[in-house]
Formats: sequence, C-alpha cells, structure tokens
Amino acid sequence: MPEEEIGVVMEFFAHPVVAGIHLTAPLRAGDTIRIHGHTTDVTLPITSMQLNNQPVTAAQAGQEIGVKVPDRVRRGDKVYRVTP
Repeated sequence: MPEEEIGVVMEFFAHPVVAGIHLTAPLRAGDTIRIHGHTTDVTLPITSMQLNNQPVTAAQAGQEIGVKVPDRVRRGDKVYRVTP
C-alpha cells in the first residue's frame, strides 16, 4: 500500500497510551496511519484525536495532535498516511 509521510512523533505518554504527533500534512478521522521507526512499526485507523486536549475530526499541517496508540512509540518515529 502506498504511504505518504505526514508527521513525526514528538512525545509519548504511557498513561493513557498516547502519541504526540507534529503534522506536516493534514490528517482526518478515518485515515489510517503507520508509525515507523528503528524499533516501532504500528498501523492503526484514526478513530479519535485531540488538539489542545479537545476532540477534533481534522487537523492541519503545523499542528500537534494527540492520538491513542496500541503500543509504545518513540520520539522521532515517522508517521505515514496509508492509502488503499
């Protein structure tokens, strides 16, 4: 499946399990992302995301969002949008 780089992980919060992502391209609820790094490879659909601790359905390039993730991710991991 084709992938487009859309951001980078800036922070990881263990409780709750959330990745802080700096976006370099827009992202919408319903998109599927892949977080990939040296020891990370996680693919997940975006069911919810937050901007400034408020739920949003879309975010733009330059914004930092929080996304729940199923497992640990690391600062510097690249974020890709997966297109079918």
